[in-house]
Amino acid sequence: MSRGSGKGLSLKDKLDGNELDLSLCDLNEVPVRELAALPKATVLDLSCNNLISLPSDFCSLMHLVKLDLSKNRLQQLPLDFGRLVNLQHLDLLNNRLVTLPVSFAQLKNLKWLDLKDNPLDPVLAKVAGDCLDEKQCKQAAVKVLQHMKAIQSEQDRQRQRKLQAEREMEKKREAEQRAKEALERELRKREKAEEKERRRREYDAQKAAKQEMEKKTKKETVHTRRPASSSRPPQLPRHKPSWSRSVLRVLLFVLFCILCTLAACKLTELQHQPLCVSVNTLYEDVVAALQNHKTLQNMLQHNSHQ
Repeated sequence: MSRGSGKGLSLKDKLDGNELDLSLCDLNEVPVRELAALPKATVLDLSCNNLISLPSDFCSLMHLVKLDLSKNRLQQLPLDFGRLVNLQHLDLLNNRLVTLPVSFAQLKNLKWLDLKDNPLDPVLAKVAGDCLDEKQCKQAAVKVLQHMKAIQSEQDRQRQRKLQAEREMEKKREAEQRAKEALERELRKREKAEEKERRRREYDAQKAAKQEMEKKTKKETVHTRRPASSSRPPQLPRHKPSWSRSVLRVLLFVLFCILCTLAACKLTELQHQPLCVSVNTLYEDVVAALQNHKTLQNMLQHNSHQ
């Protein structure tokens, strides 16, 4: 194994108690598999190598308590670097780090931290301080952890706000979808009602046209039958009783009553009654007048013959 990759390097030969010194080995990558096979190596020195990055599986070395990565060319740490929860001492002096992963806040056992000589973000550089002595390095660990926890909390809040916004947006979309579906149902219902009303009008129009056609056909049938009925002998109209007949009947009845009264006054014992005397006198006067009228007519006729 070449020195650059660490392969062929006997890690057990470099293990001294719980300390494993891999500094100044010109390493370009970390032999994670071999390190994982040495869980006793809780103190690992990888300083003064050519490491540009750490592999993601490096964070599986959770047995590490002290880690020295100073004087490499690290540009960033793995996103899940916070999995190294047993880490208490971390030296990142003289690398190319600008920021730290948010998971750094999970290093709850971290007691010592050196971030000097890195192009850190100004805010992070101010929080980390100079780490010129033991006390400052310990303070740096506390302050950086607090700072990263604040960032993590803010990101969590942002994530929660984003989730809440997404939920509200989803609810809004669902509400809009429900409103759209309700509107579509209302439109379909209205269209159905309009279609029903249109069919009802068509039915009424067809029914009216049919009735009109039946009336027209019936009239044509009546007009067609009339000439045939005209060949029959005309029936004399029945005369209804008129008022003249009624008057005639009344006159005949009155005449009958007069004749009866006259007969009674002439032929019965009632002739000596005052009423009958008047009737008889009137009768005789009428007869005399008629006789005189007849004599006058005879004289006129005789004169006319002459």
